[in-house]
Amino acid sequence: MRIELLGTGGFHPNERRETACLVVPEIGLVLDAGTAVYRLPPRVLGQPLDLFLTHAHLDHICGLPTLLLPLLRREIPACRVFAIDKVLQAVREHLFHDDVFPVMPSFEFCSLEPGRQYPLAASSGLRAELSHLPLKSHPGGSRAYRVDWTIDGQSRSFAYVTDTVVDGTYTEFIRGVNLLIHECYFPDEMAEWGPKTGHSCTSQVALLAREAQVGQLILTHIDPTRADDDPLGLSVAREIFPATQMAEDQMVIDVL
Repeated sequence: MRIELLGTGGFHPNERRETACLVVPEIGLVLDAGTAVYRLPPRVLGQPLDLFLTHAHLDHICGLPTLLLPLLRREIPACRVFAIDKVLQAVREHLFHDDVFPVMPSFEFCSLEPGRQYPLAASSGLRAELSHLPLKSHPGGSRAYRVDWTIDGQSRSFAYVTDTVVDGTYTEFIRGVNLLIHECYFPDEMAEWGPKTGHSCTSQVALLAREAQVGQLILTHIDPTRADDDPLGLSVAREIFPATQMAEDQMVIDVL
């Protein structure tokens, strides 16, 4: 399964990174809808989409209006938007307020049900299922997602966790995934800012990956005030968990 990271920054875009969005074209899955959504249509032309939002902060939803024209033109035939009720309400009432963006795209809004697992559209020989878990340490809360699938009798999985402090509440949810895509807003020297803002730092995330026995770790949702090559101290993470990479926009990851 191929995962494409369209936007890997947090809070606001910079010259290097747009804000949060990733796509799994093979199953029509999109996670979050930040500024990077403009990169989405060419990758999913002719495909219905299931778009799951983690929360309603602007860096995760502000790209939704970008989908208006692809939906009108039927380049994307349909798009279901999944989130908890308060997130859907915020999108409808605020992002698409008449004075902000008065034309609602033809989304089908779907309320996430606690504990429910969601089957995802799949190609022949592939069965995929998404599960979700609330995260409570970020202001307003967030949502972790995990996707499990089998192909040719082999089980595979990845998890997407963003806008949270590493607090031990979701370790079992991500345990054993082949790939963990996890936010890492701050390097260790700024760790004191994590609890203040509801974000994570480098060593915390690497320790989590080791504890949860994941296969590979990708650090994302990076502080946009840093556009240099190593804003997180990648060597620090790799000392704890060697199979660590830092996300870059338009990075493609194959989960084999």
